[in-house]
Amino acid sequence: MIQLYEFAASGNCHKVRMMLSLLDIPYQSIMVNGATREHKSADYLAMNPLGQVPVLVDGDVVLRDSQAILVYLARQYGAEQADFWLPNEPANLAQVVAWLATAANEVTRGPNALRLHHKWGRAIHLAEAETITEQLLTMLNQHLTQSAWLAAAHITIADIAIYPYIALATEGKVDLHGYPAVVAWIKQIQSLHGYVSMAGIDTY
Repeated sequence: MIQLYEFAASGNCHKVRMMLSLLDIPYQSIMVNGATREHKSADYLAMNPLGQVPVLVDGDVVLRDSQAILVYLARQYGAEQADFWLPNEPANLAQVVAWLATAANEVTRGPNALRLHHKWGRAIHLAEAETITEQLLTMLNQHLTQSAWLAAAHITIADIAIYPYIALATEGKVDLHGYPAVVAWIKQIQSLHGYVSMAGIDTY
């Protein structure tokens, strides 16, 4: 059985949990003890030398990085839907890759950083994170005004990759109501069969 090493409060872990649920894949959740820095232990670093969550173990396959895990799950377990979740068509595939990069860059440096600051007191460059968040949400809102989903005419792993830290934005003192297309997109995702939520995500 697949094992997912995770933190309960991590948006990156949540996107993997959500993908596993949407694909109806059974798995074992293994909560990593952040308080004791278990993610920095020798055993954990053997799985992910960066000492980060999530880590997914599927037999001999050991994967770090939530975006990479989404790619793996789509291809390995999407079955006839593999092309649905991760399109083969070059233009749509490129769009997915672009949004995965956005999840790792602007989402991390914007809404995720603000959440770390306001929820847990992490020291950040606050003005920079606020600017990145505003630019990101403006871009998302403009895009979603013209398209229901991010990278194709249907949901893909791009939407799953971006969703958690946008849906958790209120924990970073970000008001989403000025971005109606983003809120509509969140509602769409929350209505999916197999959707799972987490503490801190508002239901729209």
